[in-house]
Amino acid sequence: MAQLLPLSPVPLYTQLKELLRERILDGTYPPHSRMPSESELGKAFDVSRITVRQALGDLQKEALIFKIHGKGTFVAKPKAFQNVTTLQGLGESMTQMGYEVINRLRSFRHVPANSLVAARLQVSEGSLVTEIRRVRLINREPVSLELTWLPKAVGEKLEKADLVTRDIFLLLENDCGIALGHADLAIDAVLADSDLTQALDVEEGAPIMRIERLTHAADGTPLDFEHLYYRGDAFQYRLRIDRQKGSKA
Repeated sequence: MAQLLPLSPVPLYTQLKELLRERILDGTYPPHSRMPSESELGKAFDVSRITVRQALGDLQKEALIFKIHGKGTFVAKPKAFQNVTTLQGLGESMTQMGYEVINRLRSFRHVPANSLVAARLQVSEGSLVTEIRRVRLINREPVSLELTWLPKAVGEKLEKADLVTRDIFLLLENDCGIALGHADLAIDAVLADSDLTQALDVEEGAPIMRIERLTHAADGTPLDFEHLYYRGDAFQYRLRIDRQKGSKA
C-alpha cells in the first residue's frame, strides 16, 4: 500500500487527497462504491481523522465523492467533458479519450426556417433548411440532445450519411468537401421540458446546459447552426483562457 511522507513539504491531507483521487480515477474505488470510513482511512494511512476529513472535503468540492447522511461517503460518477479550445464535434473529441459515442437519430427533415435559424444561417425566413435531431450517448448513456440546422443544399448531401456513428463536422469535411473555419458559442442554462425529459432520461425541471453554436465554413459562410442540450449531471465543457499579453493594471 502506498504510504504518505510525513517529512514532505506537501501537507499530509494533500498527499492523501491526491492518492485517493488517483484510486478513484483508476477504478480502484469504482463509481457509486462506498469509500472506507474516516477511521478506516486514518488507520490505513496513519493519519488523524482531521487530516482524513480535510482530504475528503477537498474531493467532495471536486465532485469526486458525495456523502449520504448515516450511510457514508460514496464515489461519484465522473462527468464526461469536452475541451473547447479547438473546434471539434462531441464524438470526435470523446472517442480520442476512449469513450464510446453513439447517436440516436430522432429525425431528419427539411423544415421552414424560423426567424432565429434564418438570421443565423443568413437565409430567408420560411425558406427550407435541413433539421437534424440526435440524442448523443456516451458509454451508452444519453448525455445530450443535438438540434442541427443546415442550408438545404448542404443538408441534402447528408440524407444517406451515417449519422449514428459519425460527427456532422467530419461528414461536412470528408464527405462534402467543405473546409470548416470557426464557431461562435453562447452558453446558458434551461430547465428540462417534456421533450428533454424524454430524450435525456431526466426529470422535468432538471438543470440542462444549453450551447448555441454557429459554425462557419473556412470562407466565413454560416454553415451549421446548433442548439446542444447537455445533462447538467453528466457533462461539462472545459476551456482555457489566457490573459492578453501586455495588459497592464
